[in-house]
Amino acid sequence: MKVTDHLAGGTDRTLVSFEILPPLKGKGVKSLWEHLDPLMEYKPSFINVTYHRSESTFKRKTDGTFEKVQVRKRPGTVGICAALQNRYAVDAVAHLICGGFTKEETEDALIDLHFLGIDNVLVLRGDAPRNEAIFEAQPGGHSYAIDLLEQVMRMNQGLYLEEDLKNAVKTDFCVGVAGYPEKHFEAPNLATDLSFLKTKVDSGACYVTTQMFFNNKKYFEYVDACRAAGITVPIIPGLKPLTTKKQLTIIPRTFHVDIPEELSKPSLPAKQTPMWSR
Repeated sequence: MKVTDHLAGGTDRTLVSFEILPPLKGKGVKSLWEHLDPLMEYKPSFINVTYHRSESTFKRKTDGTFEKVQVRKRPGTVGICAALQNRYAVDAVAHLICGGFTKEETEDALIDLHFLGIDNVLVLRGDAPRNEAIFEAQPGGHSYAIDLLEQVMRMNQGLYLEEDLKNAVKTDFCVGVAGYPEKHFEAPNLATDLSFLKTKVDSGACYVTTQMFFNNKKYFEYVDACRAAGITVPIIPGLKPLTTKKQLTIIPRTFHVDIPEELSKPSLPAKQTPMWSR
């Protein structure tokens, strides 16, 4: 079942979904089930599974020099999507990113998802590698989420990278894209950010999932701005519970979002000076 079908279902209950990370390489899936089993009582409509690029690391060789190698720390997105649907009979949304993947690797992942009956993907550009300030596309990969979106939409039309394929099967993915109530940190302003988002919707994106936010007013203002810009698809709010005091400084720095004063002030112990004011 597609995300848009869930949203249009006319249910009188609040729809809930979760986002999970694949386990680190070498770890099993048991810990994932231990977290998800208690949450299934909330009857999530779908579960998002994040996708992770490889990271560069340096390993010392026997001659004392160092070799740069690529390591994927969290593989398994496609497999976990299949396992979720098998274990819980819940729809899975596979995240796809540009960074670290070629067009051919993306096509193979989409083919696997299609074979497994997974109807939903969320396409993202992805972040720059750790310790690198600027995003650069993988050789043979996509530079922007719109390029990745267009590849999925071409497959929905039966058009694959191998152009001479005859009578190729059409996929039928419901494609989501990201939205940023406080604008993407690389966009010069919200209007420009919304213009890029509208281009994605016009190119076939079926819904928008927002970056996390901690002030509901910003979400509602963002929805109003999207509607004014002609973006009419559903806009799903992305929420993240605050569970530790460290997140008050880590989240704004990492995700470029604000923590409202009402949330941050009471959480500071008496006589403690926050790091950002030193």
